[in-house]
Amino acid sequence: MKVTNNPNIQKILSTYRKNTKAVGNTKKMKQKDDQIQISENAREYQFALNAYKKLPKMREEKVEKIKQQMISENYSPSAEEVVERIFDRRV
Repeated sequence: MKVTNNPNIQKILSTYRKNTKAVGNTKKMKQKDDQIQISENAREYQFALNAYKKLPKMREEKVEKIKQQMISENYSPSAEEVVERIFDRRV
């Protein structure tokens, strides 16, 4: 008895061949490109961050200068200057 001459086996094989052809056709489909959307808040944040990065590093130099003055005990701001700076930050 040959298995390949059996009509039931032939039906199964033909169905299998159809399914394998369908799987092969899926490769021809074009995939959509990925897209990204940035919110308005994220754009504003990015803009502010870039502007911050472009700021001069003068503040670090000023801090270092004051540190050196404090170490050498030459730093003595007046009480008026301290009070003015405190109120400037609150306003």
